[in-house]
Amino acid sequence: MNTLPKVGFVSLGCPKNTFDSERILTQLRAEGYLIVPTYRDADLVVVNTCGFIDSAVAESLETIGEALRENGKVIVTGCLGARASLIKAAHPSVLAVTGPHASEAVMAVVHTHLARPHDPFADLIPPGGLKLTPRHYAWLKISEGCNHRCTFCIIPSLRGDLVSRPVGEVLAEAESLARAGVKELLIISQDTSAYGVDLKYRTGFYNGRPVKTRMLELVQELAKLGIWVRLHYVYPYPSVDDVIPLMTEGKVLPYLDVPFQHASPRILKAMKRPGDVEHTLRRIERWREVCPELVIRSTFIVGFPGETEDDFDQLLDFLEAAQLDRVGAFTYSPVAGAKANELADPVDEDVKQDRLARFMDVQADISALKLRQRLGREMTVLVDEVGGGRATARSYADAPEIDGVVHIAQGRGLQPGDLVRVRITRSDDYDLWGKPL
Repeated sequence: MNTLPKVGFVSLGCPKNTFDSERILTQLRAEGYLIVPTYRDADLVVVNTCGFIDSAVAESLETIGEALRENGKVIVTGCLGARASLIKAAHPSVLAVTGPHASEAVMAVVHTHLARPHDPFADLIPPGGLKLTPRHYAWLKISEGCNHRCTFCIIPSLRGDLVSRPVGEVLAEAESLARAGVKELLIISQDTSAYGVDLKYRTGFYNGRPVKTRMLELVQELAKLGIWVRLHYVYPYPSVDDVIPLMTEGKVLPYLDVPFQHASPRILKAMKRPGDVEHTLRRIERWREVCPELVIRSTFIVGFPGETEDDFDQLLDFLEAAQLDRVGAFTYSPVAGAKANELADPVDEDVKQDRLARFMDVQADISALKLRQRLGREMTVLVDEVGGGRATARSYADAPEIDGVVHIAQGRGLQPGDLVRVRITRSDDYDLWGKPL
């Protein structure tokens, strides 16, 4: 009979939380704990929470309550853990609460309530560590925290100021993932463009070679792994200009995730975001001149406090002018602790929802036009799922879970992680269909 201690794990929130969860899971498995999929089979449960917006807080508290009802022994970590009093008020019986990126603290609590197994073996860990994502792609977090003070965001109060990981450590992890069969690395942080700012871009070492702790040098090294490299959460700083030629040369995916958030100078100022919209449009134009295949995704907030119909019209005008490939949007949520909650003239909820619908209608037309332009073209796609003779894949233009997909009706014989050449035969507002060549 197996007597190894068993841990259940629930991971909520963004890819940065997923990354933290993977580190904790890897450490648990390294020490010999079994990871089980149900509350019933677990000796205790770890819940990695999100606390970014009100709906995420509610989901986290509900999940903690469910874990307590079904199991009874629960350790809470993650962003909402920074608000321990809120968690303890709702669920006083949790074993412990730790904050975000606190794997050592989580392990210490696990050891207290569930003794570590005797003589764990390193070969219990699969190559590349335990992953919550499919084995063929992985999130790679390069820094923690953020130096910006956007008025709608409480991330700095939850995760602190920017702390960049040593470049050698990041590259060693990337190499290990590539050796383990990962075909795509998704680079994440709160502000990828700012990587190394806190370290004054000091030189680190990787495989005995000096490498500057800066986004450009990091991307140059990652490009040598020969796998897809996708950049997320990039601010439109001048430093990004230096990375675009690497995309033109095919060294990294011609894809940028740039959270613009709004386009009205007045609202951007209230958000404490860069407000020179014309300069932003010119930068996008220059990027596309250097790399015509560049795909830009972004996120926006509608219904920010004080947003007028004129401000919203400026946002729609920007959307039409920028012709962004992939766009997400959400209505402003008054997150507890956000400075924006103190601003005057909150927008009515019905108006927020109306503006969100109008915004997405405009973007749907832009996206549909962009995708129609791919009809008849050949593209390399990465297969994510297969079943029933069909496959679901992604092109370089599609990040997992947030962008569109490429459907392959003739997918028999394909496996997740395969890179396949297809001809695009059909499109709709967000997805493509392709036929293997």
